[in-house]
Amino acid sequence: MNSQKIANSSFYKNRYLYSFTGTDIFYFWRMIPKRIQFTLYIILIFIVFFSCQNPKKNTAKITNDKAKIEKTIHAADLFYKNKKFDSAFYFYNKARTKCNPNKDAKSYVYCMYYMSEIQQNHEDFIGSTITAKETIPYLNKIKDPNQVWNIYSVLGRNYYYTYDYPTAIYYYSKAFVLKVDRINTLEAKNNIAAIYLDQGKYNKALKIFLSISKEKLVLQNPIYYSKILDYIGICYLKLKNSKALTFFKKSIQINSATKHEEGLGKTYYNLAEYHHNNKALSMMYAKLSYKNHTLSGNTNDRLLALKFIIENTVSPSEIKENALLYIKENHRIYAFRQKAKNQFAKMKYDSKREKDENLKLKAQKIKNELQLEKQESKNIISYIIIILASCLIVFVYYYLTARNNRQKIEATYQSETRISKKLHDELANDIYHTLAFVENRNLSAEENRNYLLKKLDDIYSRTSDLSKKNIPTLSNQNFTISLKEMISGFSTSKINLLINGLDEISWDQLDEMKKVSVYRIIQELLVNMKKHSDATLVAISLQKGNNTIIINYTDNGKGIDSNKMVHKNGLHNIENRIRAIKGEVEIGSDFGKGFKVLIKFPA
Repeated sequence: MNSQKIANSSFYKNRYLYSFTGTDIFYFWRMIPKRIQFTLYIILIFIVFFSCQNPKKNTAKITNDKAKIEKTIHAADLFYKNKKFDSAFYFYNKARTKCNPNKDAKSYVYCMYYMSEIQQNHEDFIGSTITAKETIPYLNKIKDPNQVWNIYSVLGRNYYYTYDYPTAIYYYSKAFVLKVDRINTLEAKNNIAAIYLDQGKYNKALKIFLSISKEKLVLQNPIYYSKILDYIGICYLKLKNSKALTFFKKSIQINSATKHEEGLGKTYYNLAEYHHNNKALSMMYAKLSYKNHTLSGNTNDRLLALKFIIENTVSPSEIKENALLYIKENHRIYAFRQKAKNQFAKMKYDSKREKDENLKLKAQKIKNELQLEKQESKNIISYIIIILASCLIVFVYYYLTARNNRQKIEATYQSETRISKKLHDELANDIYHTLAFVENRNLSAEENRNYLLKKLDDIYSRTSDLSKKNIPTLSNQNFTISLKEMISGFSTSKINLLINGLDEISWDQLDEMKKVSVYRIIQELLVNMKKHSDATLVAISLQKGNNTIIINYTDNGKGIDSNKMVHKNGLHNIENRIRAIKGEVEIGSDFGKGFKVLIKFPA
């Protein structure tokens, strides 16, 4: 049955396609009202006119956009320099949404790098990784290899902080194939050695740190040099070599001279661990570490030093005091970072949503501009093709519309003819005989009245049957099939329909009215979904409880504001049908959160 319908449909489509002749075009062009013909002529004149315009007028706009991006980046840099990271993130994000990464990859990657740095500093390592990886498709457009290395460095640190050491080493190692500054290569070696240190490969890490300590660039940078000395001291400490103390002391001297509080805090902590057998000396260094980390604002290492103090304190009152301080600080830091993560994620989401709304228009506009720049000499030919295609579409539209109207008129005529013949052949004679019976019989007799009522009832029943000829039957045998066919008719490439439990209900036990109500209610819900909701996923679940049938409808469309919900025709019809079969209906929806309907009625 279905295959026959499909075959017939294909036949008519092909017939429309191949019976389209030049005579038909001329005929239907004459059928178009002269007012519409004039409008088409005006449109064609404007298209030809604008095709001759010089596209260079867009150059000023492009230059202006570039200036706005640079101004926004400059504002972001100032906020970043002043450690106002939330404002810096906002302006970097604003600038990157205005960038076209295919044309201005440098600005785009620059903004994304600092955004990922800010997320990393707030320990949003997953968010930072996602941001940094968005730049990878455009790194081959960057001429400065140091800028490319910045992205790899951020990714390496993210994977290091999340203990994915092999991937971290992979991104750090990319510095060795890039022609970057020597300091970036040394930083990569330093980071790889730090991973070996965490992995317990102390000799391997020590070898790299010792080689870095001899570099001229490192010796000229006191802060960096003290950091390397500290790492060398840690390696010796782990190897239980007394040389560790020499390197720690030298690092202390350099950091004290430069007043580098963060470096002092790290080295004092290492000395506290080194002197773990001397409780008094160990606690002194731990407290110095805590003090310097507090001054430098390094919260993570400050908490680490406080934890060391708690673990090595003997006095119960001091332990309690420090433990409460640790819990309070840890909670404050967690809350602050969580708030920052959510804030940065929301900024990116809002800008992405705004960008997506205009993406299609901008993409088409950019594509047209590129075509104008590259194929200026072919503009006239291109517009002629467009004009011809537009005319062809108009002609085809009117041709198909006219043919469809003719078919509708023909179908209406055939239907009216059939109904007229049915009325004449089946009802006219019966009505005539009934009239004759009324004229010739005494209706006061009960037998004659009963006969007349029986004849009228029969005529009414046959008239009712005739009016329902075009209504699909929902008998026990074909109800499930009809319902499935109706539901599947709403499934498209953009709408995924899921139905569950349809075959598990014994429909033959329901009366005809309930089956018709179920059919029409589901049809009404799907029609409303297709018209209004923009849903991509629809789920319909049917199940039978204790003498009750439950229908649960859910879609992921845009929904309706429950406070402003107005029960218009569709919802009103559903409620009326449910009440007619003594059922209940619950409609739940919030704007942007989909649409849900729960229906219950007695089986």
